[in-house]
Amino acid sequence: MEKTLGELAVFLNGEMEGANPDFIVKGVNGLEEATAEQISFAVPPNVEAAGLSAAGALVLPKDAEFTGKPVIRVENPRAAFAKLLALFRPPEEVTRGVSEYAFIDPTATIGKDVAVLPFAYVGGGAVIGDGTVIYPHVYVGRHVKIGENCVLYSCVTVREGCVIGNRTILQAGAVIGGDGFGYITENGKHSKVLQVGNVVIGDDVEIGNNTCIDRATVESTIIGSGTKIDNLVHLGHNDILGENCMVVAQVGLSGSTTVGNNVTFAGQVGSVGHIHIGSNCVFAARSGITNNIPDDSICAGFPARPHRDWLKQEVQLRRIGTINDRLKALEKLVASLQSEKK
Repeated sequence: MEKTLGELAVFLNGEMEGANPDFIVKGVNGLEEATAEQISFAVPPNVEAAGLSAAGALVLPKDAEFTGKPVIRVENPRAAFAKLLALFRPPEEVTRGVSEYAFIDPTATIGKDVAVLPFAYVGGGAVIGDGTVIYPHVYVGRHVKIGENCVLYSCVTVREGCVIGNRTILQAGAVIGGDGFGYITENGKHSKVLQVGNVVIGDDVEIGNNTCIDRATVESTIIGSGTKIDNLVHLGHNDILGENCMVVAQVGLSGSTTVGNNVTFAGQVGSVGHIHIGSNCVFAARSGITNNIPDDSICAGFPARPHRDWLKQEVQLRRIGTINDRLKALEKLVASLQSEKK
């Protein structure tokens, strides 16, 4: 695909600066990888370094000081870059219809313009919404409900009774509705507790590769609309995540954890179960959440505590070597003074 810089400025609702509107752009790339025929973007503090990029043009904030390259100025360069990526790499085209090599139970309901590719399985009583794409080797269990315009990539499993909202993306290998980790131990023997609930996922959710979301013991494990979950995440039974949360790779939340809206969990965050985490919280990587957390908290460390407190402790920990040396010197001085008194 080729677009002129003028066309891209209109497409992004941006303003050109120092640019030839007829300049041909053949692709979009990162600052370091971009070539002279491609466009890239930068935001502070990387705007100055963007001048070293080989990119033929840049998308920059409206108020960023920069000269030396053709520029399209926009309110939000990150959002503009995402639009450019979608423009130059449109979604993969999939032939609509049900493959003769897929299994569709006669009692399942398939919507309009659905694509079910070879070797997919759709169980009895399942409902597949209009425009949804189901890739090979996907398993959709009995009485599952999948909304409109969803995408289920290869090897996704959606277990019986689960509900998926509209425009939700399940990346390869995701398991929705596997049994929760529930056992009763008597006389040293572990006996399974039947998991009879389900998972309910809202609209516009994305679940990453090989992420597992357990079904509730009873009632529902819930993922709110707009929430984005990375690869290799595990959410326990009866967890409730609010809307527009961000859950980064290798996060693990124990069962019956309730999370508010707009919460961010950085990589490898873990929590105990049966706690409440408020809205608008942020947890730094490897935080360990052991207690209820109020709204608008920014936390780090194990156990998770206010980020500022964690930083102070880290500073003190880095001074331990120096403090230890000073302590040894004081011990020698005290020993010397004591020997002089004798």
